[in-house]
Amino acid sequence: RIKQDNFVADTNKWYAEKLGQTSYQSAVGITDFREMLSRKDIDAVVIVSPDHWHAAMAVRAAEAGKDIYCEKPLSLTVREGRAMVEATRKHGRVFQTGSMQRSAAEFRQAVQLVRTGAIGKIKKVYVNVGGPPKAWDLDPEAIPSGLNWDLWLGPNKARPYNNLISPAIDAKFWSKWREYDEFGGGDMTDWGAHMFDIAQWGLGMDNSGPVEVIYSETDKGLLYKYANGIEMIHEPKDNNRAVRFVGTDGEVLVARGMLKTSPENLKDKVLDKDVAGVYYSDNHYKDFLDAIRSRKAPICDVEVGHRTATVCNIGNIAYRLKRSLQWDPGQEIFVNDPEASTWLGREMKKEWKV
Repeated sequence: RIKQDNFVADTNKWYAEKLGQTSYQSAVGITDFREMLSRKDIDAVVIVSPDHWHAAMAVRAAEAGKDIYCEKPLSLTVREGRAMVEATRKHGRVFQTGSMQRSAAEFRQAVQLVRTGAIGKIKKVYVNVGGPPKAWDLDPEAIPSGLNWDLWLGPNKARPYNNLISPAIDAKFWSKWREYDEFGGGDMTDWGAHMFDIAQWGLGMDNSGPVEVIYSETDKGLLYKYANGIEMIHEPKDNNRAVRFVGTDGEVLVARGMLKTSPENLKDKVLDKDVAGVYYSDNHYKDFLDAIRSRKAPICDVEVGHRTATVCNIGNIAYRLKRSLQWDPGQEIFVNDPEASTWLGREMKKEWKV
């Protein structure tokens, strides 16, 4: 409750300063998001909750007739992601995934170079992000005053409170819920949702994905194979978040604020905005607003976000099981692997199921 009150106060202060006023009252705090969804004067919502809440909130927002901007990674499991896609389509909503790198110049240039054949036929893609999440190992602590811990857990099974998951308002560290597999997917889904997304975009796989995930205990990484023979290698290197496309005639290496190419002058090649069918956006948030008005799909539609999250999630399943997996991206199932398939979804409290 303290965090909510502080956020409301900060938001109203920001608008007051922008408008040159001494005060401004617009933002209000609501404990249960369903109350907000029931309001007819709200057209769209932004979901910035921890990952374990995304599907429950997004599906209900679509059912309530709201357009949706949802932070990445889109979903905690493959089945939750598909439920988000189906609800969006059924209710005719606009849905933008918060993969804002698609609206950044260096990533757009990298993808255009790859898609136009500037480095020849693509053979491999290297994705450098950290590894998978870990199992719950935290000790119980007293629930701080003002925190509705049961509501914070939402769809998840009961767990004792620990401040690493939901820090106090004056904590000096970033919350750690992303590190635990009940709430997030480790760096594989945190930064992986950004970097695997660029790989998928560059390979033209926005509506599909790999067909095999090869686990290697020796290399401490994963090898994804696509049906067309292209290989994507996950190199779990923390704090080296980048994507490298390797073609028969050169390479493209891209990260935030950085683009390197071989041949070197490729990075400065002037390309048309819509070359190779690459959707042009230079502002991810404005693109969402424009899509609300036009009713056209934004640059990172829910299907796109779901497919990227799927790459991350099936990779985490391979890491969990410590073995290779065959994947059918059309049916979104593991081939002849009932054990792996049990991890495509999860148990959710009855009140929040999707």
